[in-house]
Amino acid sequence: MDIQQTKFWDIFIRVFHWSLLATFAITYLTEDDFPTLHVYTGYTMMALIILRLIWGFIGSRHARFSNFIVKPTAVIEYMKEVVQFRAKRYLGHNPAGGAMVVALLTSLSMTLLFGLLTYGAAEFSGPLAGLADDVSESLANIFEELHEFFANFTVFLVVLHLLGVAIASFQHKENLVKSMVTGYKRIDQNDKY
Repeated sequence: MDIQQTKFWDIFIRVFHWSLLATFAITYLTEDDFPTLHVYTGYTMMALIILRLIWGFIGSRHARFSNFIVKPTAVIEYMKEVVQFRAKRYLGHNPAGGAMVVALLTSLSMTLLFGLLTYGAAEFSGPLAGLADDVSESLANIFEELHEFFANFTVFLVVLHLLGVAIASFQHKENLVKSMVTGYKRIDQNDKY
């Protein structure tokens, strides 16, 4: 039996995905010991997210937000189908995967925002260093706590993402990690686009 495959994840999405993973891991692990590396990988993540936001409007079909952002009720309905092992297979992001993209981009953006605020207020450095004169020490500490909260929340979301990828790979008998490397997925008659 010949299995038909087609390219679904464009090169930008694949490079973005793995680059964001690498920069987040480096940034997360270097916070205390290598502050300069922490800051520059944070800036790199910021650039990646800005590019992804742009690509979400002008990129290939399955990269566009309009292709995978659905109403919360659709996400809940899909999750019920997953639990019942009746979830439809999607060629692009399934409703839960689309929600995870939004959650991860939001959490990372908040991590970066509060990181910039912390860097400006506590270290008197970075593009928001001008805030330093107007920010109290207690507010700077709040910025730092929020930065750490969102960084840790992102780790939690990554764990959920990996769990979702494992479940979807198992239920649909496909290697989703491999497809994010190669860009190719098999085509089935009953796939949702």
